[in-house]
Amino acid sequence: MRARDVMTTHVITVGPDATIQEVAQLLLKHRFSAVPVVDRQGELVGIVSEGDLLRRAEVGTDRRRAWWLRLLTGAETLAADYVKSHSRKASDVMTKRVITATSDTPLSKIATLLERNSIKRVPVVDEGKLVGIVTRANLVQAFATMHKEAAPEVAPNDSAIREKLLAQLRTEPWAQSWQLNVTVKDGVVDLWGVVSSDAERKAVRVAAENTPAVRAVNDHLVQQPTQSWAY
Repeated sequence: MRARDVMTTHVITVGPDATIQEVAQLLLKHRFSAVPVVDRQGELVGIVSEGDLLRRAEVGTDRRRAWWLRLLTGAETLAADYVKSHSRKASDVMTKRVITATSDTPLSKIATLLERNSIKRVPVVDEGKLVGIVTRANLVQAFATMHKEAAPEVAPNDSAIREKLLAQLRTEPWAQSWQLNVTVKDGVVDLWGVVSSDAERKAVRVAAENTPAVRAVNDHLVQQPTQSWAY
């Protein structure tokens, strides 16, 4: 799936000249954590998030550095802090370097962007124009609405299940496949062998559960004890 398949196309935005008060009221009204800023041509020029409104002189949260720290801080940084905490326009406080995607971006890449940058939404931009937005909630919605695969109408082929699962384990970097074995009877998988950690045990089980035609999984795996060295 791609961004176009899950994105919200009716995006609430503000213009660069919107006041900070208007932006704050919009965030509260719609329970957003951020709002895109677009110009008159519909091009994305920035985004204002809750974080951009934390340091405000009106409520006494503006950044106040100790005198000695002000001496070490460049005038440009001090001036930027002042603008952030005192300006009344969205264009002055917005984040200009916005992380974006296109409507053709795979959801896997969007999930990586959200996770890596600790953000909650990614604007979708095509040819400079804002066409939608993908949020964490949109990804969860996409997962929740996926249809569960129908159960096979014929009896499972135990040998095929075993070979498919073993082949999958051999490709996984976390699996010590040479220490694992699998037996299958009437679609029920029994896992045998040695794993190095509880995480590997769970991963092997999940791999088995995700193998098509598997009806149940029995875990007989043994976890290798942690070695301790005496000197």
